[in-house]
Amino acid sequence: MARIAAPLDAGTVGGALSSPTVPRLSSFKAYDIRGKVPEELNETLVYRLGLAYAEQYQPRRVAVGRDVRESSPMLVDALAAGLAQGGAEVLDIGLCGTEEVYFAAFQPGVDGGIMVTASHNPIEYNGLKLVRGGALPISGDSGLRALESAVARSVARYAGGASKTSVSFRDAYVEHLLGYLDLAALQSLTIAVNPGNGGAGQIVEALAPHLPFTFARTHFEPDGTFPNGIPNPLLPENRAATRELVQRSGADFGVAWDGDFDRCFLFDERGEFIEGYYIVGLLAEAMLAQEAGAKIIHDPRLTWNTVDVVQSAGGVPVQSKTGHAFIKERMRAENAVYGGEMSAHHYFRDFAYCDNGTIPWLLVAQLISRSGKTLSQLVGERMQRFPASGEINRRVDDIGRVLAAIEAHYAPGAESIEKVDGLSIAYADWRFNLRGSNTEPVLRLNVESRADVALMRTRTDELLRQIGGRA
Repeated sequence: MARIAAPLDAGTVGGALSSPTVPRLSSFKAYDIRGKVPEELNETLVYRLGLAYAEQYQPRRVAVGRDVRESSPMLVDALAAGLAQGGAEVLDIGLCGTEEVYFAAFQPGVDGGIMVTASHNPIEYNGLKLVRGGALPISGDSGLRALESAVARSVARYAGGASKTSVSFRDAYVEHLLGYLDLAALQSLTIAVNPGNGGAGQIVEALAPHLPFTFARTHFEPDGTFPNGIPNPLLPENRAATRELVQRSGADFGVAWDGDFDRCFLFDERGEFIEGYYIVGLLAEAMLAQEAGAKIIHDPRLTWNTVDVVQSAGGVPVQSKTGHAFIKERMRAENAVYGGEMSAHHYFRDFAYCDNGTIPWLLVAQLISRSGKTLSQLVGERMQRFPASGEINRRVDDIGRVLAAIEAHYAPGAESIEKVDGLSIAYADWRFNLRGSNTEPVLRLNVESRADVALMRTRTDELLRQIGGRA
């Protein structure tokens, strides 16, 4: 991709500004930075970001990593140049996962971390995820808005080049991952793995010599052209390759990842996709077996199964608003051992309260080994006791109006009404959560019931008719 020689003015980076005195850049989102390259995100902007980060946090050393996208190396170079110009030593850990940047950021002598990635966004996008020392998140009101303002006002010129030192934390990271396991308890499982041509295969290969597992692979090689499509297993249309690999290889279970592999998605021994909601309960139970009475953080979208599992295991369920910044903040405040979102983000206290896409599938392999049960058996009973719709999106013209109408219709006779995150209404035998997107005119619906699949489906269809809109 061609280098952008001239810096963009604050008023032209990312389009329209919210005001002439407080510029807003379209690539700065609620939790991170994402945009089309080069229109919204380019070397000039990223160079200025490096300068702003160095000025705001005064780090001595910053770990920088990247995903497989073809634009990532040039953005890393510009970022490194800005950080170095601001006085920071840049530790370049190369092609990696976001979790590896988090790991590097809580190592002694490292004062922050930045991952260049657009995760599961379309191929023309890229982005950045930022943390401070200790892997403390930078997002929203915790520093990202200040960085945005500094970048928008900057007229600094990127002259090319980069100042960085290549380092590797991978051996230490593998050792950290193995610390979550009782290696003697592991059985000789076959695991089907699909990195989607992202970076997760590197960690699988690094772990493989230490584990008694056989790995069946597909779409394994990192490839920024994404010849098999953008890796996003949350979309049903992207699950066929993993399902077929499980079935073809006779695997005990399957794992697929998004591009920067901070999320992993699990498939049972039949190749059936397991909703992330039930994996939250499974991992909560596993963590509570190691630390009785601990607190578990969960999001408000689907809750009954998680609350039941945690309380039955002697733990304390704590509800938090959806989103990694909120979950991490609440985990630190509660000193929770584990936190999980149904969107396949899983957070661990021993991993600096950060989300991780490798620890979950390792713990599931250990659960299967110890229990002698299949993955479908481990989650099947929970799925029957608390059937759920999975998240359904509907585009609407007026989110506030629809939410108000739904509340007026369903509030009478409800056992509880919550507004921790969107609208949650519960009755004795079913509940739902309806919340608006932060970035688009979309409502997201989740419905669950108590051991009644027909009721859950009936109420889901009913709500969708009430919401209207379009898929």
